[in-house]
Amino acid sequence: MNRYLPITYIYAREILDSCGNPTVETEVVLDGVHGARASVPSGAPKGRYEALELRDGQERYLGLGVEKAVANVNTKIANALLGENALDQGYIDHLLIDADGTENKSNLGANAILSASLAVAKASAAALGLPLYRYLGGVRADCLPVPMMRMLRGGVRSKNSLDFREFMIMPVGACCFREGLRMGVEVFHKLKLILAKEGQDTAEACFYLKEAVEEAGYTPGEDVVFALDAAAGNLLNEETRRYEFPGEGRKADCNISRSTEEMVSYYEELADEYPIVSIQDGLSGEDWDGWQLMTSRLGSRVQLVGGDLFATSTKRLSCGIKLGAANAILIKPNQIGTLTEVFDVIDMAQEAGYRAIISDRSGETQEDAIADLAVACKAGQIRTGAPRGAERNAKYNQLLRIQEELGALAAYKNPFCYSAAHQASSRSTMRP
Repeated sequence: MNRYLPITYIYAREILDSCGNPTVETEVVLDGVHGARASVPSGAPKGRYEALELRDGQERYLGLGVEKAVANVNTKIANALLGENALDQGYIDHLLIDADGTENKSNLGANAILSASLAVAKASAAALGLPLYRYLGGVRADCLPVPMMRMLRGGVRSKNSLDFREFMIMPVGACCFREGLRMGVEVFHKLKLILAKEGQDTAEACFYLKEAVEEAGYTPGEDVVFALDAAAGNLLNEETRRYEFPGEGRKADCNISRSTEEMVSYYEELADEYPIVSIQDGLSGEDWDGWQLMTSRLGSRVQLVGGDLFATSTKRLSCGIKLGAANAILIKPNQIGTLTEVFDVIDMAQEAGYRAIISDRSGETQEDAIADLAVACKAGQIRTGAPRGAERNAKYNQLLRIQEELGALAAYKNPFCYSAAHQASSRSTMRP
């Protein structure tokens, strides 16, 4: 690259995420003129294979402060990057990885490293007068993702009887992202009314999702399909190697558990009854044999997403590809640490025929870069929560802006339909 834009200023600070916990925000200035800031989310729970999120472990913020990570940006990372060419993102990220020197980013912290990596990319895009999705993805970045929109939350962190973590919808039948978002929001509000009418949180989540879709005026399985995050690793009893369902058991007044094979059969039954097209973390992240079984039996009709299984890691994804385990990967940038490594994982997945779903974390900020990332890498799917809360809607709103910028070029494709006729009809033919 002939053009040279030196990094002349780097500064990080501690800010709060959507859970009220501290996280890192970094500002970068290029050539003394062009600046940008980037913040990183925090995940809970944290997988054992993801890069380390550096916390202070002291009294302030109940041990969750990030002053160490902030100091690392302002000293070690600044020393490594000041004066370097911001337009060479691969080299910048290489310097960050070398400055840390560990496999899991435990020296500087993935939160410090990602905030710097992303801020450099955003500043470079601003300096060139390009939107971030265009800077990262080039001229072919024109595909808006189908949103996975959370309708119900369950699992170990909830107070209801739902054993699976999240029940989501995907508005695949829309003509464009804007209309898909509208459909999802309408179903979301219809579901709230239905649950209020029923007077319960509901263990029959899929039934009520179907009812909400129909009451919103859409056809389940055509306009709107369902996606589950089972978070099955949280259900596994390590001693018995069975998956326990405490919520379902309380309702039935008995203990309910399932073996790996019974879990796969259970998913088959659910997919037979409801338009479920995607299941994330259907088994434990250590149950490789089970994932192979589940993929062989369900993989031809259901997207099987490795979240905990792959942890946004090329090493673990490579194992999954060789074993034929899962057929999709959840991409959480802060699980790995730099933009270059994120693209490496996405490239590996797509080259192997695995889908890549760009994802938020539980402790989000109003940083909207994952919206641009989803468009840049042509992921076709994004998971960023329910359409509520400024930190979630920041991503949806950025995608609305991107569709407006792309105009008639903005594509919106059903990732579960490959007919030429559908792909042609799902390209927006009018400006918003």
